[in-house]
Amino acid sequence: PFLGSLWNDPTLSGLFGLLGLALDQTAEEGEAPVEIASALSSIAQLAEAQTQGQSALLSWRKLMADGRSKTGPERRFITVKPALDFGSLEPTAAAMIEIRRIAVETGLVPENGISVRLSGTAALDHEELESVREGLGIAGALTIVLVFGLLLLGLRSGKLVTAALVTLIVGLVWTAAFATLAVGRLNLISVAFAILFIGLSVDFGIHFSLRYREEINRRRGHEQALHLAVQGVGGALVLSAVAAAIGFFSFLPTAYVGLAELGLISGFGMFIALFANLTVLPAMLTLMPLEPRESTERDAGSLVPTERYLERHHRLVLVVALILGLGAAVLSTRARFDFDPLNLKDPDSESMQVLTDISDNPRTSPYTIAVLASSLDKADAIAGQVRALPTVDSVLTLNGYLPAEQDEKLEVIESTALFLEPAIAGNFGADASTPDTRARAVAVLREKLRTFVEGRENSDGDPNRAAAWQLITALGVLEKARGLDEPVLDDLEHRVIASFRREMTRLHTSLAAGPVTFETLPENLQNRQVAKDGGARLEIFPKENMKDQAALRRFVDDVRQVAPEATGAPVIIVEAGRAVTDAFIQAAVLSMVLISILIAALLRRVRSVLLVFAPLVLATVLTVAASVLLKQPFNFANVIVLPLLFGLGVASGIHLVIRETQRGGAAAVMWTSTPRAVLFSALTTIGSFGSMALSSHPGTSSMGVLLTLAIVLTLVCTLLVLPALMAAWPSGRRVL
Repeated sequence: PFLGSLWNDPTLSGLFGLLGLALDQTAEEGEAPVEIASALSSIAQLAEAQTQGQSALLSWRKLMADGRSKTGPERRFITVKPALDFGSLEPTAAAMIEIRRIAVETGLVPENGISVRLSGTAALDHEELESVREGLGIAGALTIVLVFGLLLLGLRSGKLVTAALVTLIVGLVWTAAFATLAVGRLNLISVAFAILFIGLSVDFGIHFSLRYREEINRRRGHEQALHLAVQGVGGALVLSAVAAAIGFFSFLPTAYVGLAELGLISGFGMFIALFANLTVLPAMLTLMPLEPRESTERDAGSLVPTERYLERHHRLVLVVALILGLGAAVLSTRARFDFDPLNLKDPDSESMQVLTDISDNPRTSPYTIAVLASSLDKADAIAGQVRALPTVDSVLTLNGYLPAEQDEKLEVIESTALFLEPAIAGNFGADASTPDTRARAVAVLREKLRTFVEGRENSDGDPNRAAAWQLITALGVLEKARGLDEPVLDDLEHRVIASFRREMTRLHTSLAAGPVTFETLPENLQNRQVAKDGGARLEIFPKENMKDQAALRRFVDDVRQVAPEATGAPVIIVEAGRAVTDAFIQAAVLSMVLISILIAALLRRVRSVLLVFAPLVLATVLTVAASVLLKQPFNFANVIVLPLLFGLGVASGIHLVIRETQRGGAAAVMWTSTPRAVLFSALTTIGSFGSMALSSHPGTSSMGVLLTLAIVLTLVCTLLVLPALMAAWPSGRRVL
């Protein structure tokens, strides 16, 4: 009767009149004839929104559901296949801008209670690229500032700093040109080559420049100083460049294209850096030769007391290092690999927020598995097997769109229509609403609300009384703020009644429901589920939380036992993780073996090889352990750290071991420029890698964090553990 009366008078006056009658009957009988609490509260919320100038409409669907609807946020999905412009740096930008323009133009904006948000592969890639570009832009600027400051502090000469920076810029341009010619593009991982180049190339410049200044301070002439600098550090620089290149090139044979391209660009970048520092840097120094300072060999300065301590207490240092190494080795067994690429995307981006929201509902989760069967019957047979799996929530084939027990359900609908259709037969009642009738209806309802509230003063906790009071208050505030004149009441009527006609039309249509068959299913749905050759698609929805990687593996493994040909995001994620893990192990082993062969072939002494690798192995184990303590798992981006650590960290050990051989002992090394060069080379590398940790892109940030951590630990092991080893194992003697 309520809906029938409103059908004949779909106005604010008609609704308020019905609510007034319901209030009267509730006051007399103690029980509401219809659910008035939710209706009064909903109208009160509309009045509150109107007072604040916000757009809102009464949801008649929720009112008619009588609180039984559990559908959650109301969403509509539009699938768009954008035309991607790969000639642009932002292939998806034009499509996304156009979609947002249409949304604003058609009033689909938050001010009207509607949010249009974009997600999906194209949107995720676009926003990830923006995140990487923005993060690397900030990191690049910060890297330049940090490197410049550390060069000033370490080189203490404007001429040396200028020469080193010019060499760095020239080498970077050459490397970018090589990347253009050899690869032709940059991916989300290889784009980091610039920061890696800055952090590593400047090391060569620092070693060369400090060795050159050391010779100048010994009153050598400019040409002789250059000659001795090349003679003194050239071999170590070549060896370091080759070792670093091996670290990068170790990714080339792997199946991980992103890392392989980074490895190719950065590997050749090391040779470019070496060439630039042995040609451009000496040329710049020739244009700006140094004058000798007060003669001194104590270029290591503050590192000398450290060396004396290490010489006296080398056993203690080695015992502590051994204990830390063993503890770290045990902790390293708990290291894990995060193989979900979605965790590398900016969680604050719109596309990721949408994906996170819809992932809560199994029916809209992106983690679904698809299987293509040869026929619909075969798909249904597979679906029956898959449904029995403990990790599967539900399975959907085309048959799943056909309601079960249709005869019984149609009988219920016919019975409902028998009672309901007479009340809503014919056309909607004419809109006879006028300003006077609206104003009068509001005044009458407010009076009945007050009477109702006053008559139930002793009814604490009564939802009807609370809702009535809420509406009285809301209307009073609206009147005080805007007045209850014609425009305000006209707006209120629109907010209250606008969706009624649409929902009643839907209800009227649903009462005429008939049998659902394959022929009546929408054509686009049939085409989505069954191919022209008869092949049928089934979708498999997970039961567990797919953010739990163990659950993700179980889901994939269980389904593939039944359907080995299954595909979809979960399968791709798991298989890609396995491929990258294999690539990581392959690259790490290849890097270690080749660098070991290189060092052994050139240094030709077991002692020298072990001295170079001992602190490096310790730093590697400590880095893995630190990743566990910091809860920083390895992922698709930072997986490069360990293979690179062998290529990059070996350089410091090479310089110190070769200089010890030249100077005839560990003590003499600390009085040269080499330890200072090792220190500031590492600091500039830390500064450049550390800047990546500030990126908003989780992948780039995690790469920066682990690379910085690895270089810091390598520096500590090189300047503390290596001198202690040299003191414990002097040239020509056994280890003490």
